[in-house]
Amino acid sequence: MTVLMIGDVVGSPGRRILKRELKKLKSSYAASAAIVNAENCAAGSGITESLAKEIFEAGADAITLGDHTWGQKEFAGQIGKIPNLVRPANFSSECPGKGWCLVTLASFRFAVLNLQGRVFMQSVDCPFKAADAALKEIPSDVPVFVDFHAEATSEKVTLANYLDSRVAAIAGTHTHVQTSDARILPGGTAFITDLGMTGPYHSSIGRDFKPVTKKFITGMPSRFEVAEGPCVLEGAAFTMDTSTGKVKSVEAFRIKE
Repeated sequence: MTVLMIGDVVGSPGRRILKRELKKLKSSYAASAAIVNAENCAAGSGITESLAKEIFEAGADAITLGDHTWGQKEFAGQIGKIPNLVRPANFSSECPGKGWCLVTLASFRFAVLNLQGRVFMQSVDCPFKAADAALKEIPSDVPVFVDFHAEATSEKVTLANYLDSRVAAIAGTHTHVQTSDARILPGGTAFITDLGMTGPYHSSIGRDFKPVTKKFITGMPSRFEVAEGPCVLEGAAFTMDTSTGKVKSVEAFRIKE
């Protein structure tokens, strides 16, 4: 069985290429499921119930989020109604939504766990302890796919080592830059530091260069609009042995317009 994990979908350009390519990508890999990070899909910040529906219709089987989870103010009242959508499990326990879910297919099921890093990011609870707590709740016979939404590569690699042999796969998101280190760790867990991005590639990680450049030069706040132009869809394919629940191969991919 193969599960695809797709890097951060950025705005309407990212949704456009996702809708055109995801089902074809699932077919080409004979993939049973796709996990899509969509925390930037609403004009570059957040998601809404209607956009989540759009992404599921495009071929996603689960949606993960990150530090822009609450980027659209109405979403806090919508998140509890959306099956197979998770926000970081190490958000405050008072936040709506859930940090993990079970995805049930015709002949197989797996869990999706979302975590957020703390290095160079806003304050959240410890992702290591949150992972431990979630793994106590998730049935032990269910393979777990982790989206670790974090900035620092050291934090991502360290969490992967911490969870090695305890989960099927860990994929980093958030930096919007795909890394070249997809591999199987010593304990059998598949890992890639960052899946990359689904959005306009001639950009500053999905945003128009002009306001970003102005911010770097002047230090003044500016609204970062999503860039236009051709897009890239990036992610990784995790192929597992269903008899063992272990991933036997991981391959990063990139589809470029």
